[in-house]
Amino acid sequence: MTDNQLGEFLRARRAGVRPQDVGMASHGLRRVAGLRREEVAVLAGVNADYYARLEQGRERHPSAQVIDALGRALRLGPDAHAHLHRLAGTVPTGDFAHTTDRVGPALRQLMDGNPGAPALVLNRALDVLATNALAEALYSPFEEADNLARMTFLDPAGRQFHARWGDAALATVGHLRQAAGLDPDDPRLRDLVRSLLEHSAEFARLWNTHTVHGKTREEKHLLHPDVGLLTLTYQAFDVRDAPGQQLIVYQAEPGSPSARALSLLGSVHATRTGTAL
Repeated sequence: MTDNQLGEFLRARRAGVRPQDVGMASHGLRRVAGLRREEVAVLAGVNADYYARLEQGRERHPSAQVIDALGRALRLGPDAHAHLHRLAGTVPTGDFAHTTDRVGPALRQLMDGNPGAPALVLNRALDVLATNALAEALYSPFEEADNLARMTFLDPAGRQFHARWGDAALATVGHLRQAAGLDPDDPRLRDLVRSLLEHSAEFARLWNTHTVHGKTREEKHLLHPDVGLLTLTYQAFDVRDAPGQQLIVYQAEPGSPSARALSLLGSVHATRTGTAL
């Protein structure tokens, strides 16, 4: 990570917007992908030199109004728009708290009390802090279910497990980008990103797109060696007494093949480990 995160983000997102996306005509040979700096400035209603200084890191104190205008000009979604504000320092940080990796007993009891749904607790760096038995069964193809990003990019099982690996990889990078905006000085997150950049060219390519993506209810398409294809949705819940932690609960459509496969997976895992789900 550099000390000009705001400029890098603006450049990357500018490169992803074409003139026709924003109703602009494209004239002459374009030396850059996406919009020119001058075009972003026009769309946002700011001085072109001022915008150039923002990208170059020579101006680091834009107003919230300027950031809102740039977010609209670059067609940012809600997650990316909020991330842009954080990078610019225009979002209050008084309510921000560093997370703890300790999972409380009441939360563990809640997870274990719902044996039919895989449930896990993550921190901002996507470290797996706790799982219930069915989540343990779900992630059993991996050498170690320790960090979702490492598992996706560096574990050999990752590309087989995620039936739509490209979508899973992009979402994973987006989650880490969002986390970096929330807590850019988190040493765990910095070490994780450094390791992924060093060992995965695909991660490096996606990281440089500056995609920001919060957790949603989108479907997961997983291919488990024991039960085949699983199509699952999930809900993400913030853990109120442990800021930064999220409880993730997966579920399959009732009565669907995925629901039957998930039930079978629980039985297989229980037989294999000698435990009861």
